[in-house]
Amino acid sequence: MGAKKQEANRRPGRRALLIGAAAVVVGGAALERSGLSRLWWRLPGAQKPRVEGAVDFGGARWVAASPANYRGADRPDDYRIDRVVIHVTQGSFASAVKVFQDPGHGAATHYIVRKDGHVTQMIRELDVAFHAGNRGYNERSVGIEHEGFVDDASSFTDAMYAASARLTARICARYGIPVDREHIIGHVEVPGADHTDPGRHWDWDRYIRLVRAAGPTRT
Repeated sequence: MGAKKQEANRRPGRRALLIGAAAVVVGGAALERSGLSRLWWRLPGAQKPRVEGAVDFGGARWVAASPANYRGADRPDDYRIDRVVIHVTQGSFASAVKVFQDPGHGAATHYIVRKDGHVTQMIRELDVAFHAGNRGYNERSVGIEHEGFVDDASSFTDAMYAASARLTARICARYGIPVDREHIIGHVEVPGADHTDPGRHWDWDRYIRLVRAAGPTRT
């Protein structure tokens, strides 16, 4: 699982920077409250409607992560999505859900895939999940956890591979992400990452074949 340390020293928010720039354009004069309000709602992150319980992948079950473990955004309008990052939970499905709902954990992925192929979504793809241990990669990727342990080959079942591949195929189709190992990567491959998942037992050749066979599909 990832860490949120790359988010600790945050730059001024994108909305704050854009609003500040607008203030300069109008000659430094204070914007009227009504004008500022209209400007705010035209900025990324405030345009797309949010429906409680909505999922981005058909068949997924929605279980919300703690808002402390992700950052609201308006992707791909404000951040281009061009990566899928594969994780392994190093624990059970239930334990992963529990820690992603814990505001003190500081990390969560968009999805968790269980051994039986069940898919749970915990963060909307619109939003930036704290999963990769690298701020830039968080902003540009969708993170998928897989139930199990990196040193246990039996963790990675046929049902898990098939369900995860369908999920990744949908994500790649939705954002125009090439289905290859440059764009579908393991957590271990994220620059600066201190994790080893998905580990040596994850069959990348098989997985990429399954993703290609499952696409192209759009939702």
